[in-house]
Amino acid sequence: MNGHPAFSVERSTRTSRIGSVIGAVLLLVLISVPFWGGRAEMRFIVEVCYYLALAQMWNLLAGYAGLVSVGQQAFVGFGGYMLFVLSIFLGLNPLLALVLAGVLSAAVAVPTALVVFRLRGAYFAIGTWVMAEVYRLLFAQVSALGGGSGKSLPVAIVKSIAASRSLREMTVYWVGLAVAVAAVGLVYAVLRSRHGLALTAIRDSERASESVGVENFKTKLWVYIVAAFGTGMVGALIFLEKLRISPDAGFNLLDWTANVIFIVVIGGIGTIEGPFIGVLVFFLLRELFADLGSWYLILLGAVAVVIMLKAPQGIWGLIAERYNIHLFPVHRRLLLSKDDKIPGED
Repeated sequence: MNGHPAFSVERSTRTSRIGSVIGAVLLLVLISVPFWGGRAEMRFIVEVCYYLALAQMWNLLAGYAGLVSVGQQAFVGFGGYMLFVLSIFLGLNPLLALVLAGVLSAAVAVPTALVVFRLRGAYFAIGTWVMAEVYRLLFAQVSALGGGSGKSLPVAIVKSIAASRSLREMTVYWVGLAVAVAAVGLVYAVLRSRHGLALTAIRDSERASESVGVENFKTKLWVYIVAAFGTGMVGALIFLEKLRISPDAGFNLLDWTANVIFIVVIGGIGTIEGPFIGVLVFFLLRELFADLGSWYLILLGAVAVVIMLKAPQGIWGLIAERYNIHLFPVHRRLLLSKDDKIPGED
């Protein structure tokens, strides 16, 4: 080969291919749950799905773009309220309104970003929380949406989802599953694109990334808008499943941001696999300690502290480092032919 080593570029690994098969089988099982599972099981799986989707969106922001937001509940609540506005006042089908809620959340993320992007570090985190509170107070003043007490979806709109209650529950279940899969796929696609390379450069060093031509502001703004789109859709899903929304429920810091941060940190920030592990740990701890009242939150905090001290990269980060396992490989690998070697290499 004219003295040049033969090589190929590969992204997938043997582990990722095996994981893809297992994931496809698991997805088929989850799709079939409405045919053999009960109502409680479906509601539980939908809850797991929207927490997984929220965790993936927050991880895209903080783990890859370095935007540590504690105000993502702004888009959860906004997306939820847009579902009600679009379906009640514009007469749109709730499933169509769910998608448009994500689009509107992305649109409102632009002016929000222009405000909070002026801040850095801890000030950015506080700024995102303040903006979320501003949204909460604004929606609390809208009497057509129930003001501070909130509003329920009218029966006629609920029935427009499907003819019977069982079919509506199945539809919401499948939509929830689809949103979770789409969130994971969206993050994976972003990280495998040129934007993913830019995010990696920014995460390693903002100053160095600028020196190689990465436009940090535009890249972060783009990621912030993408995360807002996904988070807004999840917010619409949450309150489509609950059928009622209020400012305190929609813009709840503990439910939609603190718990999500816990999931990502425990599972492994900066990895797609981490939120999967974090969700499992979160729901396991909730089932075990939910009856302990305030001790439940103390135990969650203690677990988070222990993990951060013993495994700063999270549970999945520890596993991946020890066993070199990557279920969602986003980096390219250079594979040389067995008979070749890099020039100059001994």
